[in-house]
Amino acid sequence: MGDANRLREPCVLDKMHLASGQYSRLHRMMYEYGTANGTLLLLPYDHGIEHGPIDFLDYLQGADPEYLFRLAVQGKFSGIATHLGLARRYFSEVAGQVPLVVKLNGKTNIPPDDHAISAMTGDVESAVRLGADAVGYTLYVGSPEQHQDFEQLRAVRRESELLGIPLIVWAYPRGKYIESKGGRDGLYAVDYAARLALELGADVIKLNTPKSHNPDASTPARYKELEDERFEMTKRVIASAQRALVVFTGGSFHSDEDFLADLDMVMRAGASGIIAGRNMFQRTEENAIAITKRVHELLGEYSQ
Repeated sequence: MGDANRLREPCVLDKMHLASGQYSRLHRMMYEYGTANGTLLLLPYDHGIEHGPIDFLDYLQGADPEYLFRLAVQGKFSGIATHLGLARRYFSEVAGQVPLVVKLNGKTNIPPDDHAISAMTGDVESAVRLGADAVGYTLYVGSPEQHQDFEQLRAVRRESELLGIPLIVWAYPRGKYIESKGGRDGLYAVDYAARLALELGADVIKLNTPKSHNPDASTPARYKELEDERFEMTKRVIASAQRALVVFTGGSFHSDEDFLADLDMVMRAGASGIIAGRNMFQRTEENAIAITKRVHELLGEYSQ
């Protein structure tokens, strides 16, 4: 009887002051699925829109949504992130076995990124009807089209708050001015992305791991004086996100050891987890399951 009446244990979500619907959904992803220890292991599958079929040419299993949804279950992921079209056709087969994150905007890789903007492809209400536990939005930080981007995100944030669902922001520096500021993955750009996503209302922020800036670029002088070591730069961008959770992208394909070393580094720096797609579906199924087991073991050392 005492156990039944005991209040839940404190967790990392308490500091975020989430509405009860957002709290319960994010808590489910972090403490009931995946590692179940307060970290996040997410499987993104938006590559068909963002990159096109080129990501699948040498890895035919990656073109099969049924395989990816099955991998999300077998690999015990905290969630799989897809656009509405795939969610409508495939999620019902795994509903209740893995949480769903629905991406609400996207763009093709065909036009240049000079005026990057990710058009709306879905809405929060549709995501909730499908059973999503979170929604995702891509924000292009520094794009000349930021006025439209901010307006789109404002509408998504308001709807997500009304319907009680967490908002994950893919915060990517893009646009014709970014390269002259040290590059899209430079510390200045990624740090700005982390802070901007926080201030625009993200609950979880997806970032690229920051890299050394181009010394010849017109990066703000103060940033040129800051530490240039990856671990310290990663700590800095996580600090800029404050009470929002930060997950880092797995990026392009890496060897097992390099992938795990990068994951360990971002977790030591204070990240809440990782979101890795190509490093999963560009492996054989056997190798993908094997690497997720090693990821689970590593994340098990970083309970939150």
